[in-house]
Amino acid sequence: MAELKTHPATGLSSIEASSLLRKYGYNEITENKTHPLLNFLSKFWGLTAWMLEFIVVLSLFLHNISDAYVVGGLLIFNALISFTLEQSAANAVAELRKKLQVNVKLLRDSTWKTALARELVPGDIIRVRIGDFVPADFIIIDGQLSVDQSALTGESGEVDMVAGKTVYSGSIVTKGEATGTVTLTALNTYFGKTAQLVKSAAPQSHIDEVLAKVVKWLLFIVTALLIVAFVVSMIRGMNPLQLLPLMLVLLLGAIPVALTAMFTISMALGSKELSGQGVLVTRLNAPNDAASMDILCVDKTGTLTINKLTVANLIPAQGFTQDQVLLFGALASQEADHDAIDMAMINAASEKKLVNDTFVQKSFIPFDPKTRKTEAVIVNGNEQFSIMKGAAETLYQDCGLNNIDIANWNKQIDELAKSGYRAIAVARIKDNKTQFAGLVALHDPPRPDSMQIIKDLEDLGVMVKMLTGDALPIAEEMSKALEIGDKILNATVFKDSLKDPQKAIALLEQNSGFAGVYPEDKYNIVKTFQANGNIVGMTGDGVNDSPALKQAEVGIAVSNATDVAKGAASIVLTKEGLSSIPAPIITGRKMFERINIWILNKITRSIFKTCFVVFAYLIFGKYIISASAILIIIFMTDFVKVSLATDNVIISKKPAKWGINRLAKVGLVLGLLMTIEAFPLLYYGLHQLNLNTDNNALCTYSFEIILYFGLFSLFVVREKRHFWNSWPSKTLLFLLIGDMILGVFLATFGLLTFKAIPLNDTLIVIGYTALISFAINDLIKYVLLRLWRMDMP
Repeated sequence: MAELKTHPATGLSSIEASSLLRKYGYNEITENKTHPLLNFLSKFWGLTAWMLEFIVVLSLFLHNISDAYVVGGLLIFNALISFTLEQSAANAVAELRKKLQVNVKLLRDSTWKTALARELVPGDIIRVRIGDFVPADFIIIDGQLSVDQSALTGESGEVDMVAGKTVYSGSIVTKGEATGTVTLTALNTYFGKTAQLVKSAAPQSHIDEVLAKVVKWLLFIVTALLIVAFVVSMIRGMNPLQLLPLMLVLLLGAIPVALTAMFTISMALGSKELSGQGVLVTRLNAPNDAASMDILCVDKTGTLTINKLTVANLIPAQGFTQDQVLLFGALASQEADHDAIDMAMINAASEKKLVNDTFVQKSFIPFDPKTRKTEAVIVNGNEQFSIMKGAAETLYQDCGLNNIDIANWNKQIDELAKSGYRAIAVARIKDNKTQFAGLVALHDPPRPDSMQIIKDLEDLGVMVKMLTGDALPIAEEMSKALEIGDKILNATVFKDSLKDPQKAIALLEQNSGFAGVYPEDKYNIVKTFQANGNIVGMTGDGVNDSPALKQAEVGIAVSNATDVAKGAASIVLTKEGLSSIPAPIITGRKMFERINIWILNKITRSIFKTCFVVFAYLIFGKYIISASAILIIIFMTDFVKVSLATDNVIISKKPAKWGINRLAKVGLVLGLLMTIEAFPLLYYGLHQLNLNTDNNALCTYSFEIILYFGLFSLFVVREKRHFWNSWPSKTLLFLLIGDMILGVFLATFGLLTFKAIPLNDTLIVIGYTALISFAINDLIKYVLLRLWRMDMP
């Protein structure tokens, strides 16, 4: 009190409080936010954006103003889509992080008043009572409390607080009233330090790695072909500047213009689908990370369990029955207090219809930390007796130590503890004689769906690890009950192993979970798994779970989670229970398959387009297609193929692993194969259709070859088995058919920049490309995917 310069009778003055407020700041946890304009501008930075910007500059240099406008429009379109959808997700996070304004009763200028909790400063005198949210760390100076610290520690039981004890911010008062002195506020509190750890946590970004690999592969292909064309041109004595238009065409054809949009839209549609299944996505790429998740760290209390004490066992003493023990426990309880132990016994007795109106509670003495028991006087007709319940050691004394086999009862209490149960003793006072009636074993049972969820996750290739702040016996019992595994280790062993990363990861892999876990332990466990290359998920509900929720690629907050936990998580369950947890994994793996198809098709078509154009240039010495025609193909294929986000796919039973190098190999072979297959068609056009003398008609004809080979290749690569094993989604099918019809109209009627060619020529191109794609390329694809061990359904 002297150090804080305050007095319990007067509190701080308004002037002192204002000075301290300037010194310590408001009692709130601020959040660092990036300005939306900077977020938008960031979309123009990165390898894909740089390539598009280079094309714009090159187009202006070559005086291709229309191409510059089109590519610039594509660049802005990509940025707008990504920014809009990410802002929408950010707004959802902001809504989750909004907290109700908490009011507090405090003593200022010798007057008790109600103020906002954010205005508290160290030295303030506050008053809390049952049901209050503790707004800051404070020391009790008068009164006594029972508080629920489960949001901070993960423990579901109440903690008794008396004068001199520190009550932590974030706790909830469940019993009693007390006056105290605020010692710490905002980030200095236990709650605040945990929130700071949440801020420092940052999951790894795997989407950016995938995007970079795809772009680098395509850039490598274009560069290699340009070098070949450059060398041949030099040998022929041609001006190297003549390669600039070819460079523009190749870049336009190879760059994955819509890949970022495909990722973003696919993830947004997946998130929308999940919202209908009771899953709210607060980070847009969370379902994609969920698809790759191979480790799920599960918090026990409130996640695997219902976070509610229930009666697990009844052990009567000689002369009493189980029903009597339960009845006595219920009669020594009071519903109005909403005490977890009282409610457990009252509910159990009500279910067995043991309690009725004939039992009248004449008086009730609530739980006192000093006596460690409750006591009630009961009237039942003409009969009157007293009931006590509480700590066994206390009731031993009341019953007389010589009248009880204490060693036997303590042995049974120890056995219950090993099974994860908490023992409450019950006694009856009748005719001035106190009789020990028996024990009531309480526990926090698992949710009805927990075991099935764990099995479902294992079927999906996700290994479950249980992390809990509970004691080792309780953790072991819960792990066995849910069939997670029988190897549970104390967290202190893991903490001691952190100096040796190999030993730490070995402990994590060899054990089913850890007991006695603190927030820092959960955070370090997640980071250790990530350092080993695992994609980690973490479930939880309290502030103590938040750092690990934020650090994990897939942080899952359950429906009753605190605001801090929800804000830290990337996925929030909005329905009761855990049945929604597999949903983001399944949806994410669907998204993964669809994006894989898009990437494979893009690599295949990019290799085909660039090889076809370069080799035709090297062989015939002319450009067979214009830059504007390539742009039209981009509009007709890349952006229409965003509908792959709705395609029908079969998911893998294993965690999704990005295999860009293997996809690139398959795409390389198929692309080169399509190039070889396209030249007979080009030769036919040049010599049989006399297009050798009409460059504009040749451009239209080459446009059709590239377009229809690309469209039919999508039908081939979208199915890992043979193309006939599954049908595309209606959206994808209709848009592809629409693309084909549009191509016919453009070529037949000479629309946009094209010169009209006969319909018969177009039908020959369609027939040839369809036959080759379905008869030859589909078989080659099927063999390649198995040869390179791509995950098959």
